[in-house]
Amino acid sequence: MSGAVAPDAELVDRVRARLAADVLAPTAQTVAAALQAEAGLHGSATVLAVVDLLRGEARGSGALEPLLALEGVTDVLVNGPEGVYVDRGSGLVRSDVRLGDEAAVRRLAQRLAARAGRRLDDASPWVDARLPDGTRLHAVLSPVARPGTLISLRVPARRTFDLAALREAGTLTEADVPLLHGLLRARAAFVVSGGTGSGKTTLLSSLLSSLGAEERIVVVEDATELRPDHPHVVGLEARPANIEGSGLVTVRDLVRQALRMRPDRVVVGEVRGPEVVDLMAALNTGHEGGCGTLHANSPADVPARFEALGVAAGLTRDAVHSQLAAGLDVVLHVGRDRDGRRVLAEVGVVDADDAGLVRVHAAVTRRGERSERDRGWPALERVLARAV
Repeated sequence: MSGAVAPDAELVDRVRARLAADVLAPTAQTVAAALQAEAGLHGSATVLAVVDLLRGEARGSGALEPLLALEGVTDVLVNGPEGVYVDRGSGLVRSDVRLGDEAAVRRLAQRLAARAGRRLDDASPWVDARLPDGTRLHAVLSPVARPGTLISLRVPARRTFDLAALREAGTLTEADVPLLHGLLRARAAFVVSGGTGSGKTTLLSSLLSSLGAEERIVVVEDATELRPDHPHVVGLEARPANIEGSGLVTVRDLVRQALRMRPDRVVVGEVRGPEVVDLMAALNTGHEGGCGTLHANSPADVPARFEALGVAAGLTRDAVHSQLAAGLDVVLHVGRDRDGRRVLAEVGVVDADDAGLVRVHAAVTRRGERSERDRGWPALERVLARAV
């Protein structure tokens, strides 16, 4: 990835120090004046480069600002001072951005954490937070992290795709769109599964955007990422404990609150903890059409993920499977194809075997540019028939 040549780091440090001493903001005039006090000649390109860099620092994102502003960017990752990667929807690509030395990366991570109102230092060497613009921040300081301080930024979508747009992008096939609309009309309970960065949130946002305006959607998230284009969406966001250890609000707390808010759809942005107990209870107590996302390598792995989360939260294995069989209908699994494109790879239908253990059977499988019916199709047809 090409980019403008960064100004000399030592020169920038001296300009930064001059502006700080005089309590001046980084403008073209103040930076030009500071550069005049330095040895050597500096053209307008250098002035503008230093202004952009220092303004980026003031906003907290520093040299990462141009990457975060790229069209279609989803992730920006920093592996110490030399390794900066960006994902614009087709996988990670190494950028030309350099952040100086380890001390500079550490300062950047701490500025970002401060923007989120969080502490990041040797006593608290990692942070997981949301920035004011909705960007998800995760950072770990060196020496806990190698090869230096690590920063992960998940950028919220600047637009919400509808299902037709996902079809145009190749995420969905022509047959997928009416199928997904049918699942929504049938008020099927579903989870969108997949790996990190596979497009789970994008697909779920698109599905929620397709719901009728008469439906009230209550979204519960650890950090706000779902932004469906719908006239009646309300959200609840978890909150970490403060430095004194008080003020904690968990996703599980919020799922319970959501059930009292007269929801037509209860949505858990990501099921990854004890909230799985309350979500499964909601799906079995009249809250039809509930949904969420779940990290899983394949649809077949989804029951095991629910089992692990449910048992860790205090349920027995049998209880997890019985509630899952009664409450969950469908798994939508997203992944990347050979070209790195995000696609709906499989639609699975949930069923229980003779021993009461839940299995997910492939009903629709993506093959190239087509979606083909699989052995679980008859069971999926029965789910779709509820919309009739």
